[in-house]
Amino acid sequence: MDVSFFSPAKVNLYLAVTGRRPDGYHDLVSVAAPLDFGDTLEAVGRRSAGSARGPEAESQFSMVCDDPAVPVDGTNLVLKAAQAFVAATGWAGGVDFRLTKRIPVNAGLGGGSSNAVAALRALNHLAGGLLAEGRLLQIAAGLGSDCALFLQNAPVVMRGRGERVDLLPAAALRRLRGRRVLLFKPALGVGTPWAYSRMIARGTDYHPTAGAEAHLADWVGGLAPAEELLANNLEPAVFEKFVALPVLLQKLREEFGLGAGMSGSGSACFALLGDDYVSAPVVGRIRQCWGSPALVQEARIV
Repeated sequence: MDVSFFSPAKVNLYLAVTGRRPDGYHDLVSVAAPLDFGDTLEAVGRRSAGSARGPEAESQFSMVCDDPAVPVDGTNLVLKAAQAFVAATGWAGGVDFRLTKRIPVNAGLGGGSSNAVAALRALNHLAGGLLAEGRLLQIAAGLGSDCALFLQNAPVVMRGRGERVDLLPAAALRRLRGRRVLLFKPALGVGTPWAYSRMIARGTDYHPTAGAEAHLADWVGGLAPAEELLANNLEPAVFEKFVALPVLLQKLREEFGLGAGMSGSGSACFALLGDDYVSAPVVGRIRQCWGSPALVQEARIV
């Protein structure tokens, strides 16, 4: 049996990193929204496979990707997710994964984490639904901080290191779902570990938890549009080195009046657009500043 799963990108509409944890991760309060733009992961089941355990277990799964820059060995989260699924279930089936990549790497759009969750969903389907949703959530949270959010097909609030996920209230969801988002990313990428290491070194950018929760509660309980939610306190650490990001964002705010920011640890940024907004002049400005290699992609929040 072959299955195919859409693997969405996400944007962090709100990201408040509140402090470093004893385990080396960071605590955060964030609103993350999946998009209708993303990758496609196909899982092609084999008729037979080797034992799910023992030294030959690695050959149980294979992976190919249309983007040569994406590793297809055991460092890829798709194959890590597959091994975690086997460890949780003992399933002995074999699967060949084919990843069609559209989400850029080192962008803060959650591509790898989304791919991992797509792999878990594909394997659970092929295995006949061995794991309930709650168990899938536990496995996803163990794979990476962004993974758990992709088990929800809606904007969520993330807390802890990202493993604690809650849906927004219905009224808040209505202000986000369907919103047009213009994604734009320069040719350069930003590694998440590097961004957090810069935040640690600077030591001045953490946001108190109480203040982060208060800002979120004010927005959730009010009627303000998504533009009033936008904030990301990883920006100062990243902008200190990659000055092309803040320069363009400021131009878009001043020249076009757009709500715009960086997603996650970057380097991808985004701007919120109204339903009738003509985006061509904005796209032209982005191309003028960052050149033709830049990714520019319109999407909607799901």
